[in-house]
Amino acid sequence: MPEPIEVRKVAITHVSDASGLTDLIDNGVIEADRVVAVIGKTEGNGGVNDYTRIIADRAFREVLVERGTRTMEQARQVPIVWSGGTDGVLSPHATVFATVPADRAEQSDEPRLTVGFAMSERLLPEEIGRRGMIEKVAAAVREAMERAGITDPADVHYVQTKTPLLTIQTIRDAKSRGETVWTEHTHESMDLSNGTTGLGVAVALDEIEMPSDDDVMRRRDLYSSVASCSSGVELDQAQVVVVGNARGVGGRYRIGHGVMTDALDQDGIWSAIRDAGLDLPERPQSGDLDGRLVNVFLKCEVDPDGVVHGRRNAMLDDSDVHWHRQIKAAVGGVAAAVTGDPAAFVSVSAVHQGPPGGGPVAAVVDLGADLPTGYRWPPP
Repeated sequence: MPEPIEVRKVAITHVSDASGLTDLIDNGVIEADRVVAVIGKTEGNGGVNDYTRIIADRAFREVLVERGTRTMEQARQVPIVWSGGTDGVLSPHATVFATVPADRAEQSDEPRLTVGFAMSERLLPEEIGRRGMIEKVAAAVREAMERAGITDPADVHYVQTKTPLLTIQTIRDAKSRGETVWTEHTHESMDLSNGTTGLGVAVALDEIEMPSDDDVMRRRDLYSSVASCSSGVELDQAQVVVVGNARGVGGRYRIGHGVMTDALDQDGIWSAIRDAGLDLPERPQSGDLDGRLVNVFLKCEVDPDGVVHGRRNAMLDDSDVHWHRQIKAAVGGVAAAVTGDPAAFVSVSAVHQGPPGGGPVAAVVDLGADLPTGYRWPPP
């Protein structure tokens, strides 16, 4: 049986700041050696050359080494997934998942949060956008489910991944071996890597049958309702974090999910929070959360038709500001308005992750018997 999980969200005050993690460890909330995953937002451009992700990654792993017994090589095996870009009101932050001893956790027979992680086999540049990547991602998702103690895919509510994208160097490597790549546009490869990974998650969770190479980035009706896929230059494998619920684990946290059908779908966020187990009024407001919401995790995408609620927008035609940044800011504003907290995890490039123009939403809530650990505004 997996161990109970403690989940805390910490602010990042500058690009190399890991003091929030240090404080959690020094104050005895978690132990460095028990951190099993970190999922966070950094303040860079969110593009191929967003090195804020590498800086933040190094800072957090150094804390795990300094405050625990892991070597740096061992710390590198901890899944730490960074999504770059805090456009608009979004605020840099990290959500830390750590196991706790069973005798320290709140006892419950109800479903409670569990986490499993896995690393895929090495992903070759020529596999990005093709079936080879789908198969390797799906295998890693199934391995992570097993480690989380989850046997029913319906109990999986959030799968966060980080995968490689294409760079000039990896494109050159593929060509040197006589291979071809799906695209030679490195920025486009971000959407490609995310989308292909989303299909791998969907296959692993029996949401879809195995797609063909021709389906990738074309069959928008094929998607996962729980996948949140990011990509970057800092790895050559798929990092996979599966978050779900299991009975008998214990602890105070639970996760649920919903789907935003478009960029303005507040009900999709509220449905995820309700699915996690919070009892809310028919027309809830952010104050009704009362510190019980730890964080929400959203994927977003510009509708390929360039409309929201029947109204035309110019995001896909804008040559000054890429649509990645515009939709992230828009959906981030919606999420912050719902939750009252600008430190929401909003990631762009959601092809094969939720319906076109929308995206999956996951919510982690605190159902503990004592004071809740989530964010409150204004502070009590």
